[in-house]
Amino acid sequence: MSSPLEITREGAVAHLTLTRAQVHNAFDDDLVARLTAALRELDADSGIRAAVLTGAGSTFSAGADLHWMRTMATAGEAENEADALRLATLMRVLDEFTKPTLARVNGSAYGGGVGLIACCDIAIGVPTAKFALSEVRLGLVPAVISPYVVAAVGPRHARRLFLGGEVIDAAEAQRIGLLHTVVPADELDDACARQLHWLAKGGPQAQAACKSLLRRLRHAALDAAGQDAANAALIARLRVSPEGREGMQAFLDKRPPRWIGGDDA
Repeated sequence: MSSPLEITREGAVAHLTLTRAQVHNAFDDDLVARLTAALRELDADSGIRAAVLTGAGSTFSAGADLHWMRTMATAGEAENEADALRLATLMRVLDEFTKPTLARVNGSAYGGGVGLIACCDIAIGVPTAKFALSEVRLGLVPAVISPYVVAAVGPRHARRLFLGGEVIDAAEAQRIGLLHTVVPADELDDACARQLHWLAKGGPQAQAACKSLLRRLRHAALDAAGQDAANAALIARLRVSPEGREGMQAFLDKRPPRWIGGDDA
């Protein structure tokens, strides 16, 4: 059985590739656990100066795996909370990675995939990529990833994305701050290499201190661990609520949820 995560090294740069291309690099428990463990190991490796996160195939990450969604749709609140905490831990480990991180956004990202991009320090994407936080259409909220998305795009843009669940293109993602740069697909690797070139010129201790400083400024009034627990409890409660169960079942059945009352997509 092939691994859902490929890790390669080019000098002092670690490349982490989500390799579940057949399901658009969607998350499942195994991928979440492997990516969390890999980030922790690389962060402790003094030979690594930067990490690049990308997806195999034409998609960066579609968020939650369909099989996982079916499992969670029938699970209890405690199991849903534990599952959400594992994803919250992954996001926090990526966000707190002490070395520069670069999201090589090779294609579209939805839900948790947007969260991964928001947790990276720098994001470079292709013009064809689409992005959405469509959890409300399932009767849910993007709770676990919310601190990182809000930090990336600001509360005003987050309100629109969270409440409407609309799909935006790469140009809009760049305008609101989710992506820093958009380049043609055949220039993506060169653009990432240029960014890594500049990152290599910085002192590693200074870069780690910069990241710590920025986190301290951002979370001055927040308890990160407490937020993880509160956000996990929120999404767990909504997953097992009547509206959450209806939204997820409607998605799995490929039909509109009852609250729409029509056939709008």
